[in-house]
Amino acid sequence: MTARAEIGPSGWLVVDKPVGLTSARIVAAVKRSAGAAKVGHAGTLDPLATGVLPLALGEATKTVRFASGGRKTYRFRVCWGIATDTDDREGRSVAETASRPHPSAIAAVLPSFTGTIRQVPPAYSALKVSGCRAYALARAGRPPELAARPVEIAELRLLSADLDHAEFAAVVGEGTYIRALARDLAAALGTLGHVAELRRTAVGRFSESRAISLDSAVALGHSLAASEHLLPIETALDDIPALAVSAEEAERLRHGQRITPEGACDGIADGTVVAAWQGRRVVALARIAAGGLQPLRIIFS
Repeated sequence: MTARAEIGPSGWLVVDKPVGLTSARIVAAVKRSAGAAKVGHAGTLDPLATGVLPLALGEATKTVRFASGGRKTYRFRVCWGIATDTDDREGRSVAETASRPHPSAIAAVLPSFTGTIRQVPPAYSALKVSGCRAYALARAGRPPELAARPVEIAELRLLSADLDHAEFAAVVGEGTYIRALARDLAAALGTLGHVAELRRTAVGRFSESRAISLDSAVALGHSLAASEHLLPIETALDDIPALAVSAEEAERLRHGQRITPEGACDGIADGTVVAAWQGRRVVALARIAAGGLQPLRIIFS
């Protein structure tokens, strides 16, 4: 028999993260107040940052990879002339310069930072190096040498600038570090720089318009499940193919069995992950394999 879903609310909650708290603290607070069996998030925000933090509750945790892999939108403010060891204002100053870029020079360099570029992640990051987190090595006085990797910056715009600061808007792909972008922009402009303010305004289809404060989310408590703020599990699946299955096929998927819906998989490449729907409910995430569907994750919605 297929295991029953765990007790507790299931769905997506978009929290407007306040400054000063870690993403893990937000997750713990909502999990405790809502009585959720499991809570995950789609994309960590540093304590300095504010804005959109999508939380997956219960069965929605099975869809986190599809939300976290989407593009993210940010507004950020760079302070020129000072480099810090964390590449943001929470770090220790490690170098200073009197050089300041002119707004026209800033605008001129932005095209070289759009598209697919190579970026070295900050030493203070959660990436693993020989089994250890990079930030742990950096805090121990042994900052790792991280390799450059390709990242996507779909859009980068200058919003405003004064002598010591510039504010930008960016749309980026998975794995892009805004702190590293600020550091590299400064270097290209012949100065130093770090992130002074950072706000995430969207993660895929999760936007500011759907976000509520952490205090409001906690105050909802166990009534969160019945509120308009708990979005359906399938909200994170809008960008993957959807296939309709019969009630019988849905039951077979729930038992981990492969199905071959007649004609439904035609034209879809092997290895593609799809959402299998029965009526108005998503029942499984499955992979196309030789014209059939192999279940990957069962969704109890």
